[in-house]
Amino acid sequence: MKAPLIAKAVLSPSVLLIAVCVYGYIAFTGWLSFTASTMMTTLTYSGPEAYVRLMGLNNWILSVKNLGIFATLYIVGCGILGLLLAVLIDQKIRAESAFRSIFLYPMALSFIVTGTAWKWLMDPSIGLERSMHAIGWDSFAFGWVKDSDLAIYCIVIAAVWQTSGFVMALFLAGLRGVDAEVVNAARLDGARPWRIYQRVIFPQLGASFISAFVILAHMSIKSYDLVIALTNGGPGRASWLPSLFMYQYTFTRNEMAVGAASAVLMLIAIAIVVIPYILRETRGEGRHV
Repeated sequence: MKAPLIAKAVLSPSVLLIAVCVYGYIAFTGWLSFTASTMMTTLTYSGPEAYVRLMGLNNWILSVKNLGIFATLYIVGCGILGLLLAVLIDQKIRAESAFRSIFLYPMALSFIVTGTAWKWLMDPSIGLERSMHAIGWDSFAFGWVKDSDLAIYCIVIAAVWQTSGFVMALFLAGLRGVDAEVVNAARLDGARPWRIYQRVIFPQLGASFISAFVILAHMSIKSYDLVIALTNGGPGRASWLPSLFMYQYTFTRNEMAVGAASAVLMLIAIAIVVIPYILRETRGEGRHV
């Protein structure tokens, strides 16, 4: 048997499983969104009624607003903190490997673990607030996780803590790839360090910025387990995100068509972010062949 045939024979089970279990179920979900499925599925086409109902639900509107807050603060927070950490580590500091490991360690944890740990920390009855009261700081208050207006920001804090180290690694790799001769020439011309970063180094990190944005954007859209572990969507529905809305309406409220419609919209949002990046990278590789 020739080598290409062996390769195809080895890969064919994986390709078949992906085709059925990934793309097949995506297509099935898309079809469900155009049916009147409730607790049980029905394959009878009913038009875009589920999408019309979805757009009129206050819970969906709230979830999208929360996603806008969460995604904006998450992307900006991770970007700024990751870039600052990368710049600091790039100064050839001592124990660089140790610091890299410390900042990257949170990414090794699952979002469930992160959410649970931060829930303990932020819970006024057992966390930071109680600890401050125990040492005599009775006026200290930190009950964001119980506040319907501030709970979404608790999710942002936990998510930024977990992911900023990964963004740091992306930017650090970009910094190590900057042309040193251009930087040295700028230093010889008397440019100040911050001006060198602004005019010389940061413009060469375009690929790192785009990669970080794409990764963080798609992670924010599909965030679910961190929300469940930290706030469970509460207080009430104050910290619902589209992923939590989709689960609740599909499996708890028995409105499967509405849940499928929300899943399709989430998929479209992710595709809008990811597909241009994939096309850009593919064209870039084609030009270098």
